[in-house]
Amino acid sequence: MERESMEYDVIIVGAGPSGLSSAIRLAQLCREHNKEHRICVLEKGAEVGAHILSGAVLEPRALNELIPNWQALNAPLKTAVSQDNFYYLTASGHYTLPTPPPMRNHGNYIISLGQLCQWLSTQAEELGIEIFAGFSASQCLYGENNEVIGIQTGDMGIDKNNQPKSSFQPGVNIYAKYTLFAEGCRGHLSQQLIHKYQLQQHSQPQTYGIGIKELWEIPTSQHQPGRIIHTVGWPLDPHTYGGSFVYHLADNLVSIGLVVGLDYKNPYLSPYQEFQRFKHHPLIASMLQEGRCIKYGARALNEGGWQSIPTLHFPGGLLIGCAAGFLNVAKIKGSHTAMKSGMLAAESIFEALNSNAPKIITTYQEKIHNSWIKEDLYPVRNLRPSFKWGLWPGLAYSAMDYYLLRGKAPWTFAHGKDNKATLLASQSKIIDYPKPDGKLSFDKMTSVSRANVYHDEDQPCHLHLQDKTIAVNVNYKQYAGLEARYCPAGVYEFVKSTGGNDVALQINAQNCIHCKTCDIKDPSQNICWVTPEGGGGPNYSNM
Repeated sequence: MERESMEYDVIIVGAGPSGLSSAIRLAQLCREHNKEHRICVLEKGAEVGAHILSGAVLEPRALNELIPNWQALNAPLKTAVSQDNFYYLTASGHYTLPTPPPMRNHGNYIISLGQLCQWLSTQAEELGIEIFAGFSASQCLYGENNEVIGIQTGDMGIDKNNQPKSSFQPGVNIYAKYTLFAEGCRGHLSQQLIHKYQLQQHSQPQTYGIGIKELWEIPTSQHQPGRIIHTVGWPLDPHTYGGSFVYHLADNLVSIGLVVGLDYKNPYLSPYQEFQRFKHHPLIASMLQEGRCIKYGARALNEGGWQSIPTLHFPGGLLIGCAAGFLNVAKIKGSHTAMKSGMLAAESIFEALNSNAPKIITTYQEKIHNSWIKEDLYPVRNLRPSFKWGLWPGLAYSAMDYYLLRGKAPWTFAHGKDNKATLLASQSKIIDYPKPDGKLSFDKMTSVSRANVYHDEDQPCHLHLQDKTIAVNVNYKQYAGLEARYCPAGVYEFVKSTGGNDVALQINAQNCIHCKTCDIKDPSQNICWVTPEGGGGPNYSNM
């Protein structure tokens, strides 16, 4: 098949905080030094911000460096944090805990990260950067020396039997001197590159959490703009890592969510159902009473910290942002470090473009180690893995590490792989979740409708089973069909044959909200998430 081709100096895959920050910084350097380099940003969402989901509280440190006059340019940072609360929840009550220093948010802003990315895309386009939304990077292109020389966008108009439809349009080969991968957590191509170039060889396995979020509009009497609430404890058991957030934005809006570590053990646990019952806690229910849920979403997030960051460079490109894993779990923030990583990558790329630098840019990793990213992440590297002992030992160790050792402990805790943590169903206790009431709690399909998700049903399934027999013989029989519970969108469904005892896994790919949980949590790593047709998926804009 003949494909059209395009050429740029730099391709950036992903128009999230890191991708747009790298594009802007590179364009700034070009202007400062009177250089011309063509820069292209690809975004698989239908528009910039469509696939961006976060809490989100922004620490503006990187933004201050990137665009110092952001306030004059009307950046969407309108709600300054005014109050921090940290609670331990029981089933019917709560206790106030001292807010750990990393979780104190003075000087930070409660924002919509999607709105910030839309604003950053405008700043990028004013600098001459070309941004193409609705185009997924489906595969990497390699040169004769095994280096990345660009990407190929996905074909459009392929039916579910992999045959071209009348609307067929072949993908385009886009070539570049360097390619930056800013796909976000568990990026499809980023994972391929990590495997191909063995980038995780000298680091711990990456670990993850699943964050489930709703946006509510509540009465003025219950709204406190700038207030932040974080909780630990109920509804999760003491051996399951996680916690909640409640952020009061402007305009009577409240962002509420629950994060569950994907190293949880019980296959009967459903992060979605845990979140639904969380909203019935008296502290939360009183806040949401008479309100209405207007949006829903879910997304995996990196939790591995400093010791899980892979080698960041490979022939022809770099990993930036959450594709590499720069989230600070102690702060529950990663946008500031993601943005800074993109800026440092841009500086390394600019140096390489204007010299005889080799295709492997090692200076980027050096810049990361010499930047405030390391100052941000290294001291808290042991906090998340300490919770493998349980909630209270984890809190106790974290306090000792932070206050006494000041993050300078002469040891670094190791991580295990999340998919290996799951126990067999025979070793686990069934969890009986209450039915949703339709006011505070909802069934999955009602929630999925609020994610504004769309996929053309007549396209190849983007959720690939490596071995179809494993779904029933292992996951269903040994783990009680856990994918039907860890998926927050009703994608996976075990269906019994009519009048028989045979069971088959039905994949409702059109429901997928691109959270990547299945790609992470499946015990046998049997499910591989690949990019669907460009423009498909959820639409989280303004969430």
